[in-house]
Amino acid sequence: MGTDAYAAADFYGTPRGVVAARLVRERLATIWPPAPAGTAKNLAFLGLGYPAPYLEAWREGAVRCIAVTPAQVGAAKWPADAPNLACTACEDALPFPDLSFDRVLVVHGLEAADYARRMLREVWRVLKDDGRLLIVVPNRVGMWAQIESTPFGQGQPYSPGQIGRLLAASLFRVERRDTALYLPPVNLRLLLRGARLWEAVGRRLMPGFGGVTISEAVKDVYAAVPHRAVARRRVVLADAA
Repeated sequence: MGTDAYAAADFYGTPRGVVAARLVRERLATIWPPAPAGTAKNLAFLGLGYPAPYLEAWREGAVRCIAVTPAQVGAAKWPADAPNLACTACEDALPFPDLSFDRVLVVHGLEAADYARRMLREVWRVLKDDGRLLIVVPNRVGMWAQIESTPFGQGQPYSPGQIGRLLAASLFRVERRDTALYLPPVNLRLLLRGARLWEAVGRRLMPGFGGVTISEAVKDVYAAVPHRAVARRRVVLADAA
């Protein structure tokens, strides 16, 4: 099953959801800096899971920006004036040609996927050979993974090592890791106002305990090519006698 798109939309409509999205989006922007309008016109973006609150950082100026939610849980909602597309599709059968996207963002997707490896193989197929994948998953030891009333508390959380092994098994190579969401998962307005302070202190004092772990990966094209057997030559040495 996938993350419930309607429950996720409700969460991101609350003050806690707005702050959580902003904190995670700011970390993602340090990895993929949003380009000024027009300079990203040659890039195509795909978001899987419930990516709408995050894809907006790159939507303006992109040649194509598509948000896909699992077919069984409803479509993600874009703002009314959004010129791009939100749709539903099976996580292991994406309706796009090979090598269609420069960037793929997965948020609230992998941890709730019925077939995580199949989903990643589909991502591998639609991602260009020089493209980049960014995956955000709940951190196994983080506080947000323990609270089921938020989308971060649904599905299976991962440690950085686990997500790295899963990506390697799916022919991806992790090039960068990060964390975000050190703010406690509470509704207290006083804490929400100090969200950036929580992030700064958490990253300094408890770097492994963020609410989400972020992994940027590229296609491991060489791992997909079977190694040829090296032909052996028999060398006969002449007897000097």
